[in-house]
Amino acid sequence: MTLNTVLLVILSLLVAGGLSFFQYYYKAKNKSKLHLFLAFLRFLSLLFIFLLLINPKITSSIVINEKPVLAIAVDNSSSIKDLKATTQVNELYQKLVSNKDLTEKFTIQSYQFDSNFKASEKFSFAGKQSNIGNVAKNLENSNRNSKFATVLITDGNQTTGTDYEFAFQPTNKVFPVIVGDTTKVFDLKINQINANKYAYLKNKFPVEVFISYSGTENVNASFSISSGKEQVFKQSLLLTPSNNTAIVTTNLPATKLGTVIYTARVSSSNKEVNTDNNSQSFAVDVIDQKSVVALISTMNHPDLGAIKHAIESNEQREVVVLDPKNKIDLSKYQVLVYYQPNASFKEVFNLNKKAGVNSFIITGTATDYKFLDEQQKDLAFKMSSQLEDYQASFNKEFPYFSTEDIGFENFPPLENNYGKVTVAPYVSVLMSSKVRGMQTNAPLLAFADNNKQRTGYLLGENSWKWRMQSHVNSDSYTQYDLFIDKIIQFMSSNNRKKSLVVNFENSYNSSDAITISAQYFDKNYEFDENAILTITVINLSTKKTRNYEFLKSASDYKVSLDGLEAGTYQFTVRETKSKVSFTNQFEVLHFDIEKQAVNPDAEKLQRLAIATHAAAFYPDQLEQLVQTLLKDESYKTVQKEQFKKVPLIDWYWLLVGIGLALSLEWFCRKYNGLL
Repeated sequence: MTLNTVLLVILSLLVAGGLSFFQYYYKAKNKSKLHLFLAFLRFLSLLFIFLLLINPKITSSIVINEKPVLAIAVDNSSSIKDLKATTQVNELYQKLVSNKDLTEKFTIQSYQFDSNFKASEKFSFAGKQSNIGNVAKNLENSNRNSKFATVLITDGNQTTGTDYEFAFQPTNKVFPVIVGDTTKVFDLKINQINANKYAYLKNKFPVEVFISYSGTENVNASFSISSGKEQVFKQSLLLTPSNNTAIVTTNLPATKLGTVIYTARVSSSNKEVNTDNNSQSFAVDVIDQKSVVALISTMNHPDLGAIKHAIESNEQREVVVLDPKNKIDLSKYQVLVYYQPNASFKEVFNLNKKAGVNSFIITGTATDYKFLDEQQKDLAFKMSSQLEDYQASFNKEFPYFSTEDIGFENFPPLENNYGKVTVAPYVSVLMSSKVRGMQTNAPLLAFADNNKQRTGYLLGENSWKWRMQSHVNSDSYTQYDLFIDKIIQFMSSNNRKKSLVVNFENSYNSSDAITISAQYFDKNYEFDENAILTITVINLSTKKTRNYEFLKSASDYKVSLDGLEAGTYQFTVRETKSKVSFTNQFEVLHFDIEKQAVNPDAEKLQRLAIATHAAAFYPDQLEQLVQTLLKDESYKTVQKEQFKKVPLIDWYWLLVGIGLALSLEWFCRKYNGLL
């Protein structure tokens, strides 16, 4: 207790004693033992009331024995079943968690992983993908600031995520238990296919195929690519134990519009244990022509390169950088991107007033705002020469197209002149601006659509930093490039506003998650949060029909189509109340990524063990693993002393004491006729 609390308790004793003495003894004519007893009861009730108000606390200590953590992560992917190791894995797990010596030394945590990671003590071995790198991330988060050991029961064949060999921290040891038959068998495999997602009619597109061979003899293999029943390419290969890889490159003709499915296949006269990895399908969307975007600027800036790379990440688009001082034929371009326009852009703006090409205007510190005010009526600018940094605030209710917030509010700020920007009533804002964390209610990224011409505005330079930050956050430019692609897609279309907008891919792999998103807008073209969207999916070969319901997310509706077999599917999205519908189709390509490996990746798991100063084991070495964990002196039980403040007397006992003292005092007074 603190000195103040002690003094208050002493004062409470004195006050309670003084009041009791004054009420029952000082004024009493008959100073009997009864009055003395009543004074004592009054003293107790007053003292308990004072103690309840003061609530004096004392410090108590508790000694806790904290055992080190042993995390057991079990591979729950279907590759374990394909390697006929499910019984073996279950037995290994049960022997580890039931070992008394291990449970005495460690706090055991049980997990399963496939594409996801979660705590579990039972395993189905039905996961469609394996993400071992995700194990490292999740274990680090759940055991933050503590040392722990990991037993990884797996075949080591990762199919998605970051490379697990470099994902685990070397301070936390990883003991892999390698399951599956390590005996090398004869196997031909297509490792990877690189092909353009889009091709142009009557042109040729490149295809690159990586093939590998596992075996002890020389083999003559045949490689082919076919479309339907037609074989479009064939090549013979000679593979040996020393020269066991081949790269086949070719250019295939695009002869018909739409989505074309190709199948690459490698085979030989030898019998194989696993033929699922001998073939792989890929889809190419054949389109009429590439859309061309004009990037118009009078200056050099890193933004130009970032914009060009982001737009051209979609192979359907091409960016041409132009100088407004030169003559420009606007009929060649679907979108005009004006970068920091000034008076030298006057001729281009005048030409576009007649041509009506959709434009995207990016401003910055070199923009002539007086000139820009004269050229458009969507935004009105009153800007000063003072510079300011503007951060983004994402609008989840943006109506024109569906896009995802990839963390824009945490992206580096854009630089622009300080001033006031007035928005016309028909302009929709995707991002508003913030200055030093305060909302300005001014636009940062906005769009105008009058059903004849569309115009977009990004008010600030250095958006190249956004692309770099997106790469830092996700190890890829994909998210940011997709965001820019949706902007350009919206800008390149002059279609009238639709009440139902559906986003989907023309082809999916059967092992991938198939997700379709949609937006529904009411008569005022505002996003309807109360819409009821359903989707009917029909396999055109088997006529099997499935029905799903969309779930609402922040700015759209999404549905996951699980369990679809390879084939062509027609789908119809409907809004229940308005009966509005959208129909199209997509392809599901046969590809079970978990069936591509015939052996565990023992070498990689052994490298992982060495990198974390541990050791790898096989199932018949389980006892050695247990002894290694038990003898490891770096994992010890730690005694921790915790100090906490507790009340000197719990409040409920004080209430009981007050009630008893007052009740007994009243009863004595009543019995002796003092009331």
